[in-house]
Amino acid sequence: MNRQRRKQMTKNYLLEIGLEEMPAHVVTPSIDQLAQRTSKFLKDNRISFSAIEKYSTPRRLAVLVRDMSDKQTDIDVKAKGPSKKIAQDDDGNWTKAAQGFARGQGMTADDIFFEELKGVEYAYIQKHETGLDAADVLQNIPEVITAMTFPTRMRWGNYNFEYIRPIHWLVSLLDDEEVNIKVLDVESGRMTLGHRFLGEDVEIDNARNYVEKLRQQFVIVNAKERKDIIRDQIQTIADDNDWVIDVDEDLLEEVNNLVEFPTTFHGTFDRKYLEIPEEVLITSMRDNQRYFFVRNKSGQLEPDFIGVRNGNSEHIENVVQGNEKVLVARLEDADFFFKEDQKKSIDDYVNKLKTVNFHVKIGTMYEKMQRVHQISEHLAEIFGLNDSETKDVLRASDIYKFDLVTNMVDEFPELQGVMGEKYASIMGETDGVAKAIREHYMPISSDGELPATKAGATLAIANKLDSLITFFAVGLLPSGSNDPYALRRQAYGIIRILQNNQWSLDIDKLQQYLVENLDVPEKLDLSAHVDDLNDFMIDRVRQWLYTTSIRKDIIEAVTSGSNFDPISMIKTAQVLQSHVADQNFKLNMEALGRVVNLAKKADFKYSKDLKEDESIFEHPSETELNKQVQAIYGSTTKDIAQLYDQLVALEATINSYFDENMIMDKDEAIKKNRLTQLVVLNNLIAKLGDLSKIVVK
Repeated sequence: MNRQRRKQMTKNYLLEIGLEEMPAHVVTPSIDQLAQRTSKFLKDNRISFSAIEKYSTPRRLAVLVRDMSDKQTDIDVKAKGPSKKIAQDDDGNWTKAAQGFARGQGMTADDIFFEELKGVEYAYIQKHETGLDAADVLQNIPEVITAMTFPTRMRWGNYNFEYIRPIHWLVSLLDDEEVNIKVLDVESGRMTLGHRFLGEDVEIDNARNYVEKLRQQFVIVNAKERKDIIRDQIQTIADDNDWVIDVDEDLLEEVNNLVEFPTTFHGTFDRKYLEIPEEVLITSMRDNQRYFFVRNKSGQLEPDFIGVRNGNSEHIENVVQGNEKVLVARLEDADFFFKEDQKKSIDDYVNKLKTVNFHVKIGTMYEKMQRVHQISEHLAEIFGLNDSETKDVLRASDIYKFDLVTNMVDEFPELQGVMGEKYASIMGETDGVAKAIREHYMPISSDGELPATKAGATLAIANKLDSLITFFAVGLLPSGSNDPYALRRQAYGIIRILQNNQWSLDIDKLQQYLVENLDVPEKLDLSAHVDDLNDFMIDRVRQWLYTTSIRKDIIEAVTSGSNFDPISMIKTAQVLQSHVADQNFKLNMEALGRVVNLAKKADFKYSKDLKEDESIFEHPSETELNKQVQAIYGSTTKDIAQLYDQLVALEATINSYFDENMIMDKDEAIKKNRLTQLVVLNNLIAKLGDLSKIVVK
């Protein structure tokens, strides 16, 4: 009966942080963070609850904790103190150490008892801690607020405290009772602010009434509800006008976090602007003005847009006219730039790149294109591009950055590459060249779209490789989380493109070729960080493999060998993963692993001239291992799966070899000869990676 009564004694707790308008992109992660931190605070303080509801607008972050226990859970604690030797003197009297321990626990020395731990007796005190009232625990909730982190922070007043935006009010209610808290000079109460233009300040009488009280003041605090309203209103407008609107989820998320009471509207612009490239129109609407663009049933762009107002429908016609006026001004600029840009030739723009820095320590954008031309030519041969594809990538490499100095890209930087493709087509370049110009930026994110053409993929790799080798050459390597030139993203993009096209590329050999053949000024020492770049690229292969279901030990094995070809590493990992369920996988790995570990004891490395001396073989197993290893070397296959089969077939021979031969023989000649055999075999095993890293049980 008593237990049932305690279970029913729960309350709802509301915490609202009132702020100046936050940037849209931080609202959702911030409310998620507040909820997570609140949950952890309550759990750490032994306060139970059923759920935490999240509410957010541009001006507030709030959590409503449902069915929160009205007090902490009672606990029994066994506190450990000093050892018995320290707690008591020779006569059995309590020492100062024991008395201090007891005092610190709120008890007396008479409450001490001893228990043995790992052969030593220690003093202990058993105590019962009665839980505090929830209201008392919540006095410390400001530590949740002040501990929050943000991508950008600001100070205000004379405080050193930093936050996403200044805090203007706090609401802290346990059901209908105020829980008084304070952050800086802001004290909590039950008053919150309604909509900036439509609402008034409102008193929250009870935590459970928070949502409805603000709704009456034109604030919809439930972000999902606001988003659903916007989506439904957009669909209604689309249905009324027979339009097709593909709602951009990122834009919807952004718009949703800019408003507290959404009302959608639609506006129009002159059809003449449809002569501007579609991408420019969409960028002007979506990225610059946060409008949703409109298509007809045939998929063609219409001279209409849909916007979202932070308010109701009163005087909406004035809002429409104002937004139309702003958009038309941008479209007028775009139309002017589009026409002006076409008055110059590609050569004019390419020449201008001679004065545009790629990086002050590296050189100009024009010089970068010259290097990329050389790299592209070499890659086209490696990747086996046909004559037409090679011609396209070489022409594209000569001009692919020209749009950077056009008026349109100066106004809309996000259209670089896009306008390059458009202008290249208009100015007579082939489709292959135009597409390669656009695709060389891909992928623009870790999971972004990849180039669809071989010319575009080759140019994309060449462009990214040039950035990597030149930044590394001048010592601008990423460190920790610091990567101002997005070199990790570019390297990961290379791995994804190689994997998508199944193109082999030995990064180490490529670097050696570029060191010897690439035309660069003396200030670019391409040989300075070859090993660093190899490791950097292998880390990106490891990153890609971690997105798959391949075991981590296999990933570490294949990325720790002598292989510098990303595709080979990926294929090897896939082959090893496909065999982990084999009955003999453990025995095979153990046998090959013994070779790897013992080969490390040699004070020499593998070379093509390294040969065993068969005349000093002492046992048949030496001759047999030598025969089988040479047969593998004589095989013409480069297939990883077949190499794996050939190597695991050596298991019995390897085991016999180790049973019959002492590798570290006292005779130095015999010892070196056997280590030579292992080093020669290990050179083959290393093509699979460092198999000693594979965990076998």
